[in-house]
Amino acid sequence: MALGLAAVQVLLALWLYRKLPLAGSPPRPVRPAHRILGFALFAVTVPIAVHCLLAYGVQLSSARVAVHSLAGCFFYGAFTAKVLLVQSRRLPGWALPAAGGALAILVAVLWYTSALWYYSGYQLP
Repeated sequence: MALGLAAVQVLLALWLYRKLPLAGSPPRPVRPAHRILGFALFAVTVPIAVHCLLAYGVQLSSARVAVHSLAGCFFYGAFTAKVLLVQSRRLPGWALPAAGGALAILVAVLWYTSALWYYSGYQLP
């Protein structure tokens, strides 16, 4: 679910920045939808992250577990940075899309090292 929400977030952001071919200019509801879905993505992942952090902590026992643990930590740092970047008018124009792209990549890495690993029979493809 988080990966799907992240994909929708990327599409909405591309539409907001008018980078989607043939999409035209975004209607008014796109901006609030992007923010609401971003909050939903955050809200959906917080209980999972808290559980993992309390139950397992940050582990570096294997490459997959280390990548997953560190990506989870970086996700919340990148999310915080992106929320702060939204409020700033001083930063270059590429900073906000770069932060959003980093969030999408981190969600994909988290999915790859957890759900895909689980559904692939405890091995990464």
